[in-house]
Amino acid sequence: VQLVESGGGSVQTGGSLRLSCAASGRNYVKWSMGWFRQVPGKEREGLATLDWRGITAYADSVKGRFTISRDRLTMYLQMNSLKPEDTGMYYCAAGEPLICDVESSLSAYIYWGQGTQVTVS
Repeated sequence: VQLVESGGGSVQTGGSLRLSCAASGRNYVKWSMGWFRQVPGKEREGLATLDWRGITAYADSVKGRFTISRDRLTMYLQMNSLKPEDTGMYYCAAGEPLICDVESSLSAYIYWGQGTQVTVS
């Protein structure tokens, strides 16, 4: 059971990045998937969710700029119009269908990736 993020890096304000999260070890096709961000000294926050029903949800801070999508076992986060406040460690996570959905808290996600750093300057 493994989630591996990639695609992070450094970008200038207004730029774009596309994060990927590759899932392996079990069939995640019908699982809920989410992207989260954490900065030092703050709690991990949810940014975008694509749940087992196909419903998406976004945090107000990224709505209209970030887009979550998936292609079977790979999940993506397209990030446009990046701002310095988007800087942080980005994590993908997976939660079981029927249990985890767009209304769920972080605790509903049971598998997490190791994170990828995004720096916007």
